Amino acid sequence: MVSCLAAFSLLTAAQVARADDPPPPLNDDGLARTPPMGWNSWNKFACNVDEALIRKTADAMVSSGMREAGYQYVVIDDCWHGARDAHGDIQPDAKRFPSGMKALGDYIHAKGLKFGIYSDAGLKTCGGRPGSWGHEYQDAKQYAAWGVDYLKYDWCMAGTQDARSAYYIMSSALQASGRDIVLSICEWGTSKPWLWADKVGNLWRTTGDIYDKWEGVRDYSSGVMNIVDKQAELYPYARPGHWNDPDMLEVGNGGMTTEEYRSHFSLWAMLAAPLIAGNDIAGMDAPTKAILTNREVIAVDQDPLGQQARRVSKEGELEVWVRPLQGGGRAVVLLNRGAAPAQVGFDWTQMDYPATLKAKVRDLWAGKDVGVHAGRYEATAASHGVVMLKVQP
Repeated sequence: MVSCLAAFSLLTAAQVARADDPPPPLNDDGLARTPPMGWNSWNKFACNVDEALIRKTADAMVSSGMREAGYQYVVIDDCWHGARDAHGDIQPDAKRFPSGMKALGDYIHAKGLKFGIYSDAGLKTCGGRPGSWGHEYQDAKQYAAWGVDYLKYDWCMAGTQDARSAYYIMSSALQASGRDIVLSICEWGTSKPWLWADKVGNLWRTTGDIYDKWEGVRDYSSGVMNIVDKQAELYPYARPGHWNDPDMLEVGNGGMTTEEYRSHFSLWAMLAAPLIAGNDIAGMDAPTKAILTNREVIAVDQDPLGQQARRVSKEGELEVWVRPLQGGGRAVVLLNRGAAPAQVGFDWTQMDYPATLKAKVRDLWAGKDVGVHAGRYEATAASHGVVMLKVQP
């Protein structure tokens, strides 16, 4: 744990940076070497959160096989907060969380999972609860005492703050807390955090919120394809410990077809995105479970090389995305955004392979090898569907 003087020095550096140069980089915390995987309450439950729901979800993370598939974090989003006490320490809503956050964290940890929580860089959260502005070090200390492992840090009611400096303060507070806590920066991409957030946090939102549709824009929220388009040129900024975050998963929430959800999950894996489920895990159906627990697709997302996919071809509604993998292989997604099934193909040169190279091709959703090929491969993708492949020389 750093001394009070060291913590004060970090805070002072950040405050000076608001009006001057950017704050200096913080130490790499060694966390999130692959994109975080877990569950967050917001997409399905919004403010309707309580202790019973979180315990039930933690139980379901285990019984459904999601924990064994790699999902770790159980994250309570907005609206868990009560008031601050006489010392200014944030407290949970006692009616919703009668056992308190330390007991809830202990329950989650006993399941072999990790505990995540939410706050905001402003005076209030997006749901109108107390924010952390002016209480950053105090809140980080409280989270550490509760056993928190992950903080999603939002950007409502932030006033005239500079985003980089505001997030720096919370990041330095977390590092001073004495506990390893992943920092998820939820600034919505407004100040292009991919240009600076790798020096501050572990993942950063690149867009406004996702909503449960294939395509379209609604208020400040965007459909899956709209978000994918905004990620296409951000691949240089992703690396182990630091990830572009196109927002949480909508798989299983009812607004898209199974085919579209499969595409959504595949593309997030290709983008080296955090895989944060946002559905009712305790009540999910078999197709939703099959998507969320596909080990071969998850392995692409979690590939330790940590390179984000590039869109190497776009011809009308047909696209090819390629992601380099550790060991020299490639993950490839053939995406059909159109209204009818279509044949989609790619050349070996689009993967930076010589045309004569022979490689084994495996279909990750079919779960089977589809032969040894050289030069080119084609397959039929369903409407709004993908064919996801692993190509290994």
